[in-house]
Amino acid sequence: MRYGRGIWAITASVVLATALSGARATDAKFPDWEGQWARTEGAQFDPSKPPGLPQKPPLTAEYQAIWEAYLRESDAGGQNYNPQARCIPGGMPRMMIAYQPLEFIVTPATTFVVVSGRNEFRRIYTDGRDWPHNVAPSLSGYSIGHWSDDGGDGRYTMLEAETRNFRGPRLIDASGIPLDQDNQTVVKERIHLDKADANVLRDDITVVDNALTRPWTVTRSYHRVRNPTWVEDVCDEGNQWVFIGGETYMRGPGGLLMPTAKDEPPPDLKYFKKPEAPPKAQAQ
Repeated sequence: MRYGRGIWAITASVVLATALSGARATDAKFPDWEGQWARTEGAQFDPSKPPGLPQKPPLTAEYQAIWEAYLRESDAGGQNYNPQARCIPGGMPRMMIAYQPLEFIVTPATTFVVVSGRNEFRRIYTDGRDWPHNVAPSLSGYSIGHWSDDGGDGRYTMLEAETRNFRGPRLIDASGIPLDQDNQTVVKERIHLDKADANVLRDDITVVDNALTRPWTVTRSYHRVRNPTWVEDVCDEGNQWVFIGGETYMRGPGGLLMPTAKDEPPPDLKYFKKPEAPPKAQAQ
């Protein structure tokens, strides 16, 4: 049995080495996107505008009212509208804001996009496949892309991708810019290195959604860190938000519940047994 395992291990190593060798030869025409990519702008979706109402997303009147209600809730200390406050992954297109640094792993058939530390990732298939049937919707959706060679020198320079097949809940950014509950979102991207600086990656993102009156296009930018340190971020471990009965509370020092807004009522404790009052001392 020991010899059998040894032969299997040697065979597997040879197969893996051969595959990697072939991949390197094929990958020669792909761009160098190795390293850690950290956002260069703020957490708002359109980095060219300030956060909040100045973003001016092209929302329908219905969804503009929903967003403004979310903004008021946030200003009052609430986060019930925000799935990430409950450690639900942001999904697309929010994950491309890069609330944690991104890693791009490029292979001939698939480009993987990983949000470091959050166990959140997506696959962009570039093997020529068509849109599948009977695939379960997801927060990050299903992405199909293709590479283009703008320079005509045999080297790919841009990855164009389209993402569909979503489920909710999803928002566009932390301020609560909403997406239609029908989850028929389509996200189109053109990802490429900056022509003047190979350590800057651009993502031209266009969101098509029934909550919008027209497609919304922004450009996100990321700066490369080579040989980075990858930090683990366990959302549940450090999450201080507590949601009870439509109210947002915080876990304070000593694990005690704290309000997030002035005069916020405490949670309803009707399912807890009230402590009995100590018996009164009898007169001597």
